[in-house]
Amino acid sequence: MSFRRGVVRQSKFRHVFAQAWKAEHCIDDVRVSRVTWDNPLCAVNPKFIAVIIEAGGGGAFLVVPITKSGRIDQSCPTVCGHAAPVLDIQWSPHDDNIIASASEDCTVKVWQIPDGGLTSPMTEAIVTLEGHSKRVGILAWHPTAFNILLTAGCDNVICVWNVGTGELVYQLSDAHPDLIYSVSWNKDGSAVCTVCKDKALRVIDPRRGTVLKVKEKVHDGTRPMRAVFLSDGKILTTGFSRMSERQLALWDTKDLSEPMAVQEMDTSNGVLLPFYDPDTNMVYLCGKGDCTIRYFEVTDESPYVHFLSLYSSKEPQRGAGFLSKRGVDVNKCEIARFYKLHERKVEPISMTVPRKSDLFQGDLYPDTAGLEPALLADEWIAGQDAPPLLVSLSGGYSAPPSKQRDTLRSKPKLVSQDSGAGATQHSAGSVASPTSASVARDTEEEMPQPRVATSDGNTERPKREDELLTELLAEMKALRAVVLAQSQRIELLERQLARIEDGDV
Repeated sequence: MSFRRGVVRQSKFRHVFAQAWKAEHCIDDVRVSRVTWDNPLCAVNPKFIAVIIEAGGGGAFLVVPITKSGRIDQSCPTVCGHAAPVLDIQWSPHDDNIIASASEDCTVKVWQIPDGGLTSPMTEAIVTLEGHSKRVGILAWHPTAFNILLTAGCDNVICVWNVGTGELVYQLSDAHPDLIYSVSWNKDGSAVCTVCKDKALRVIDPRRGTVLKVKEKVHDGTRPMRAVFLSDGKILTTGFSRMSERQLALWDTKDLSEPMAVQEMDTSNGVLLPFYDPDTNMVYLCGKGDCTIRYFEVTDESPYVHFLSLYSSKEPQRGAGFLSKRGVDVNKCEIARFYKLHERKVEPISMTVPRKSDLFQGDLYPDTAGLEPALLADEWIAGQDAPPLLVSLSGGYSAPPSKQRDTLRSKPKLVSQDSGAGATQHSAGSVASPTSASVARDTEEEMPQPRVATSDGNTERPKREDELLTELLAEMKALRAVVLAQSQRIELLERQLARIEDGDV
């Protein structure tokens, strides 16, 4: 190994240590899929663990509550609506009950998992997305816009969908000449980075369908690569050297001529899957078939990528799920948790920072991305961008009370006399960009607040008034948001027109 050593660098993550959970907390008898596709095969959120499993005559994945442990019965219900093996699964960042799956049957399906988990096999998806001509192997939800999902298939095409309406909103069919290995959104979802079998790294604006930056031969080796956008706009890639050594490289998108840092690790042939934590700026590398998880910290000081340590075990990993920060145990100073896939077992592994104090460690837990989306799908399509809406983990994260909103309704009812409570509550809950949120707050201050219904007998009239006020308030919020989105769109078009007139385009 050629990790840099020397002067001891000060970092609160230098002593992060990894520890596997005891056997009784593992999930046993899980028939992990043997599909030959370099994806993690597992997706985790604070409610559920999903694992792609072996299934005869089609594709299936297992979904169990995150508190589940012990043996999985062979009759345990699965999500089994695909006609061919499932290649990728991803939970929605804005609804812990929504999961998307991509399959060799050329379709992407979106499923709504009930709160307690499955009680019977699930075969009917709430949305099926059909637009790829070959198998679909990559899914990536938009980090801040509600119901925007990116898919990439073996037809070398990238599709961007509005899941709420089921429509294909953008398609990039000529950006990649060969198989796409990975796709990653940047922090506010205004661009994606991709790596492809032609060894090139591309930065793409999916709304304009243009390739903004290209770097040929990011890694010289012929084996698959991965790329992930960091929160400061840099890109971290993993791949292989000409001599088949596994590499990690850091790139500055302002200048892709040379990497900021390159580290070579070993000559194993497993693809390195990077898992990035934007809150701590740490990257965890899990190699398929490896017995180790390496972790690094990315900083602004040379050599930029600092090797911290590695977790080693006897059993190789078939894949791994990475739990979002909302699900970690802040009382135990847990900063990350993996769910390592063995051949027949799922084993949780905690990454913790030792601290003596029992108090909340604010330096380890900056505010993190919450469930609430910053934009509606239509706002993002209209040209708006917004960073994630952050929540505090102080005292542990608890999800906001359910608004009983129609999860996949991307367009609120604007002027409707009989709009139901579900639609209006969705409008109020989902329009959450910084600008529209402030408008909504102003509106709430101007509007009289609904009265709390009393329980002294005749409550029907106050309740009806409350419902009317709620509907009016939600419709006003929705209208304001649409006006803001259109004004942003006009500004964007004016800027583009000015650039054309100046000869920049």
